[in-house]
Amino acid sequence: MTLPFSNLATDLDDIARQGLYRARRVIESPQGINLKIDGRNIVNFCSNDYLGLANHPEVVKAFKNGADQYGVGSGSAHLICGHSSAHHALEEELAAFTGRDRALLFSTGYMANIGVISALLGRGDAVFEDRLNHASLLDGGLLSSAKFKRYIHADAADLGAKLVNVAGNKLIVTDGVFSMDGDFAPLDKLAVAAKKHDAWLMVDDAHGLAVIGEHGGGILEHYGLNQDDVPILMGTLGKGLGTFGAFIAGSEVLIETLLQKARTYIYTTAFPATVAEATRASLKIAISEGWRRNKLRQLSERFSVGAEQVGLQVMPSSSAIQPILVGDSQTAVDISKALLNAGFLVSAIRPPTVPQGSARLRVTFSALHQEQHVDRLLDTLAKIIVGQQ
Repeated sequence: MTLPFSNLATDLDDIARQGLYRARRVIESPQGINLKIDGRNIVNFCSNDYLGLANHPEVVKAFKNGADQYGVGSGSAHLICGHSSAHHALEEELAAFTGRDRALLFSTGYMANIGVISALLGRGDAVFEDRLNHASLLDGGLLSSAKFKRYIHADAADLGAKLVNVAGNKLIVTDGVFSMDGDFAPLDKLAVAAKKHDAWLMVDDAHGLAVIGEHGGGILEHYGLNQDDVPILMGTLGKGLGTFGAFIAGSEVLIETLLQKARTYIYTTAFPATVAEATRASLKIAISEGWRRNKLRQLSERFSVGAEQVGLQVMPSSSAIQPILVGDSQTAVDISKALLNAGFLVSAIRPPTVPQGSARLRVTFSALHQEQHVDRLLDTLAKIIVGQQ
């Protein structure tokens, strides 16, 4: 007789043999460019805290003050008694920041993406997704019961061909900045295709909001697009803004629809009001301190140029995400471990997160990094990779 789930141990062994085993590290310090791991001081090059706000004194102060005023837990879902004045104020400030009618907070970006797609689509509708979209966008499309179609990465022509002769509501979904590649979606072309074929366009700007654009308006500011061009904007609070949570921003009718129909909003506890207060503080800093975006861009460019000079295969990227293509999963893991031994934390990204044969080192930058950090990382990478050849 076969025991239930007796295959689990064998599956784990298979994952390990393929160089795909995932393991957690225990961080013993606040988030920042300097982390303490296993008692060692490590320079962090894998965080999404792009503007360096996760441990900013004003953000921490706002969090502590928020705890004094609101306590720790929110008590329930937003629609019961969990929606505080702090949540409400943050929604209004996010709407103003993004130039939209309203914003609606979600507990995570994953929940926001699944919630909005499944709330808007059903049988008889269709969703069109970039092949390199984040897992949450793909899962949202699959769970919606709509016809699920994927178009070639960043290819508006291929999308346009797939939009022809499709009935029902049509929703185009894309990342703004692709999290594992660092490149931008051709949002201007996608917006044209959406209008031509009577579709709505949804953008997940998790890695662009507060980071891209002169004023931090993200990928929409980069292309000069508005709510009419991109009716649905998803942004996260745990990356450029350094805190936790996510939001959807758009028209009055969109937000009211999500209030009524988005199951991941209706049936989950609101994130703590003290997090909302911390985010209000980080949003003000992100808006007012443009030097953070300028420095981030300079550091990323310095790395990109330096990597090319020492022969590293850096993927084309205009963002703070600068992936080095390795190919083989185990090789990527080995290089990541060698970097950790040398005092640098750089994640090895492997399938299924990225396509087979495209394992990479995902190097990300923070406004708190200095040029010396970039140069030391480049020197170390060159020595490790040349040593393996």
